[in-house]
Amino acid sequence: MTEHNKTATWWVYLLRCNDNSLYAGVTTDIHRRVDEHNNSKLGAKYTRARRPVNLAYLEQADNKSSACKKEYKIRHLSKNKKELLVSKYKPK
Repeated sequence: MTEHNKTATWWVYLLRCNDNSLYAGVTTDIHRRVDEHNNSKLGAKYTRARRPVNLAYLEQADNKSSACKKEYKIRHLSKNKKELLVSKYKPK
């Protein structure tokens, strides 16, 4: 494990795609990741076909493992429950 992974802050996020769908992911740098989804081949195949995307929800996680577990739970929520998460999200 690299030093970066030991000290990095992990984030779980939802992106609002151009077709109004929601995409869930994890990252240590949300600004870089949203840029990748919008402007490079490093973005997910799903979002590359649905650009532009915008950040719709962001939640801090304690570590990579907890971020991935939370992302898994969010991905398996119904669209209505994901929309409820987004509606309650207040950017800081």
